[in-house]
Amino acid sequence: VQLQASGGGLVQVGGSLRLSCAASGRTFNINKMAWFRQGPGKQREFVAALETSTSSTYYADSVKGRFTISRDNAKDTVYLQMSNPAPEDTAVYYCAAGRPSFGLYYIPTQYNSWGQGTLVTVSS
Repeated sequence: VQLQASGGGLVQVGGSLRLSCAASGRTFNINKMAWFRQGPGKQREFVAALETSTSSTYYADSVKGRFTISRDNAKDTVYLQMSNPAPEDTAVYYCAAGRPSFGLYYIPTQYNSWGQGTLVTVSS
């Protein structure tokens, strides 16, 4: 599966931004798509995941209620709608796809396909 992420940029506190991740290739081999992020000097961390068959969603506590993950099946594209971002949300955001083991959707090594990353900078 190949992933192409886009939509990053500069956003102000209280604004909104939508990231996109277009998938191509053997998408039938995956059951989850997810977003991770890596801030300056930090490890890559889980943001949100979506079950492709049921559209069930999972969120990190830090973004719950502010970010929304969704999917357009016709376009094989996953979105991350970022609302009311904060400066600590500044990071390179990566989309991922794979078949993580049950309950391990938040672990980066459970995914075998990654997009190239898109930088989000939140200014105050």
